[in-house]
Amino acid sequence: MKISLNWLRQLIAITKPADEIAALLTASGLEVESVEVFEQVKGGLHGIVIGEVLTCKKHPGADKLKITTVEVGDHTIVPIVCGAENVAIGQKVVVAKVGATLYPSKGEAFTIKKAKIRGEVSEGMICAEDEIGLGQSHAGILVLDTQLPNGTPAAAFFNLQSDAIFEIGLTPNRADAASHLGVARDLQALTGEKVSLPNLDKFKVQNHEKPIAVTVENYSACPRYSGLTISRLTIQESPAWLKSKLMSIGLSPINNVVDVTNYVLHELGQPLHAFDAAKITGDQIIVKTSKEGATFQTLDEKVRKLSGQDLMICDAENAMCIAGVFGGLHSGVSGSTTNIFLESACFSPDFIRKTAQQHGLKTDASFRFERGTDPEMTVFALKRAAMLIVELTGGYISSDIIDVYPEKIPPFQIKVTYKNIDRLIGKKIPEERVLQILEGLEICIRDKTAQGFTAEVPAYRVDVQREADIVEEVLRIYGYDHIEVQDFLSSDYLAEFPATDKNKIQSKISDLLAASGFSEIITNSLTKPLYAEKATGLNPDENVTILNSLSEDLAVLRQTLLFSGLEVIAHNQNRRQKDLKLFEFGKHYSKKHAKYVEESHLAIFLTGELQGESWQVKNKRVEFYDMAAIVDKILLRFNITAYQNAPLHGGGFSYGLEIMKGKNVLARLGKVDDQLTRLTDVKQSVFYADIRWDQLLRMKDENLMLHEVSKFPEVRRDLSLVIDKHIMFDDVKAVVHATKQKYITSINVFDVYEGEKIEQGKKAYALSFILEDKNKTMTDQAIDKTMESLMGSFEKNLGAIIRK
Repeated sequence: MKISLNWLRQLIAITKPADEIAALLTASGLEVESVEVFEQVKGGLHGIVIGEVLTCKKHPGADKLKITTVEVGDHTIVPIVCGAENVAIGQKVVVAKVGATLYPSKGEAFTIKKAKIRGEVSEGMICAEDEIGLGQSHAGILVLDTQLPNGTPAAAFFNLQSDAIFEIGLTPNRADAASHLGVARDLQALTGEKVSLPNLDKFKVQNHEKPIAVTVENYSACPRYSGLTISRLTIQESPAWLKSKLMSIGLSPINNVVDVTNYVLHELGQPLHAFDAAKITGDQIIVKTSKEGATFQTLDEKVRKLSGQDLMICDAENAMCIAGVFGGLHSGVSGSTTNIFLESACFSPDFIRKTAQQHGLKTDASFRFERGTDPEMTVFALKRAAMLIVELTGGYISSDIIDVYPEKIPPFQIKVTYKNIDRLIGKKIPEERVLQILEGLEICIRDKTAQGFTAEVPAYRVDVQREADIVEEVLRIYGYDHIEVQDFLSSDYLAEFPATDKNKIQSKISDLLAASGFSEIITNSLTKPLYAEKATGLNPDENVTILNSLSEDLAVLRQTLLFSGLEVIAHNQNRRQKDLKLFEFGKHYSKKHAKYVEESHLAIFLTGELQGESWQVKNKRVEFYDMAAIVDKILLRFNITAYQNAPLHGGGFSYGLEIMKGKNVLARLGKVDDQLTRLTDVKQSVFYADIRWDQLLRMKDENLMLHEVSKFPEVRRDLSLVIDKHIMFDDVKAVVHATKQKYITSINVFDVYEGEKIEQGKKAYALSFILEDKNKTMTDQAIDKTMESLMGSFEKNLGAIIRK
């Protein structure tokens, strides 16, 4: 949304520079995204001055050129070669000095340079109006009637003013600020300067020769409808001041009537619409919802099919306008219009929003009506626009104001306590300041007591409905920067925090897997009964059978995500895509004890090479540890670190691991049994992880422990053990934890060896230990003592042989 500083200053006497105003607005919640300079004439006539022609003679080398000398200020006289026929001695002219950039009405911009023209030096240019963008005429140079001294900037003679334009990123809740008046209200509260509305004392109804009757059939869709007629007007181009105002905020002028409605919309925030009164059949306006399926041709010449919820402005016979959204092709103002009916209404946001979305129409009017406009502004804006139209068109007001407002919309009444203001802000703001801020925002104070008051909020502040909203208004005007950071921070709230969003968690895990090179698949929940019959770990009696199945291949609901994933792998491998990383969120279905059971699972598949063929990295087949690393990464995202592993055989796996926390199984992972891959025609090894998603969500640990980074160095020690083949790394970690060594911060296995050099039935683990004392640098004595204790425990509890 664009806001003009010059326009703002017509509503509030604020003298602060543009950058300070931008900072104030941004701090109060109206974020100023940029401040741009608007010039009535592009370039602002910089480098262009008033000069006086001192001499003028014919160019010896060109019949149509003249050599002049021109004083351009400070007694500076420059030679200029000019081709205009009307140049003469004694004239006051517009001179572009060397270095000035000109933006002509037509063509590209160019910069004036010192040059030789047919052998004569020229140090400037005497300008015509089209050459400096002031008009279209090129009949001759501009000759000025002025006593201004030479060297005076041309912008001063033409009264050209620059303007600062604020680009405000308006949030959806601040419909009240979608105008210059709305922004001025915030500045009123921020600076203490009072808003001054346009004076309407001269509003006058000249006669009653053109009355229009208004009927509103749906008051819920149109709580207030105001209008009047203006007769004997002349449609023409708008004056320069009005065109400049509209262009400064990015609007294109159309004609004097339409431009006034746009001007008042952006000044006061009240949309208006002008109808050609001669096209209103029966001199009657009817506000009603459309018939379902009716058609209507809008200004863009499109024929639109209406719904029964579209609010229409109609005459005695036909629809003329989609209320609050878009005008009709045949009822608007044209060059031949002499009488108009001017509409100013308050429409229901719900009706306008649905209509605008249905028809894909977004206009300045619908933007405001969708969010809520001020029902008390309709008549004021109507008078403001009518006075301007009369002034600019030569017409006169030819009817009384029609104002259909059967049930006044009351302001919102909100009870507020000083205790809650202080509690939510975290600082006690003086009561006088609180009341001053609210009154500056035009929120009336009623029923004041020592404990609090009732805030009477204008109906146009649709975003202020609760006590917390009142507190927010106070805080944003008081200034977030004025709230000191306390030594012990705390927060408070008036509502409960929402529960953890399961969909967001799933989305985050999807992002994690996608970032690790995995692709998400979505497969059919219906599958073959054969899979449950052939797979160990699945019971055919637990199949959920489809009564009217389309085929044998889609006869039951799946008990596992494994086979649908294998089918995807087979499909890709048959098309030469053999290196696959896949995952799927889905459900397992079964029938147990006459009850149907649904469980959410996450399936992960790895097959082929770990990454694509490349000269930079040697190819490597995926293996069990690649899958284990991915599962571990997912568990870490759930803050689950203390879990147990158990070897897994059967249940569809050749080998693998079962991950548990306590007695709860979180995941199973390993290499898929070759018998099952053959069922789906998969011809290479597949590693599969089945994660119980519902269980994982229940086990999610929300408590994060943060520790200060130690100031003292870590120490690493390596150890090689020969142990029985059946001993797992978890058993080694359990022994370390049982010894309660306070200096051990992590343990890792970096090599495993099984072969001829050690006894059969044995294996060698190469382990690394990280030791750290949080309070001091560790001594060799403390390190050796810790490692000796560990070696003794390994020998005693695991029967380990320490390789030295």
